[in-house]
Amino acid sequence: MLIGELAARTGLSRDAIRFYERNGLVTGGRLPSGYRDFAPETVPWLLYVRTAQTLGFSLAEIARHGDELRDAPDQAEALSALLAEKIRVIDARMAELAALRAELDARVGTGCPLRAVEAVSP
Repeated sequence: MLIGELAARTGLSRDAIRFYERNGLVTGGRLPSGYRDFAPETVPWLLYVRTAQTLGFSLAEIARHGDELRDAPDQAEALSALLAEKIRVIDARMAELAALRAELDARVGTGCPLRAVEAVSP
């Protein structure tokens, strides 16, 4: 299918599709006329890419896991494992941010917030 049809079927702009192609997320052949030609399975893949992005996956993560998802005997199970791992990453990041917030909060109103906080002995 031509890029215009792919754009219409996915709701993406032609520029977005070209961007994904430049970054190796989709591949299309070329017709003798020079137009891009994409396989029909590109539609669900691009819909997956957009959904994965809205769920916080980077394009690098999507590209890295794309082949393993396509080749997985049980794609739903493989995708669930990826989502569970993403939740673990988010939880770890939230813990780091909570610790950072506590550190910043401890420095507010200390007169010199960039000075190292001295440990208080019991």
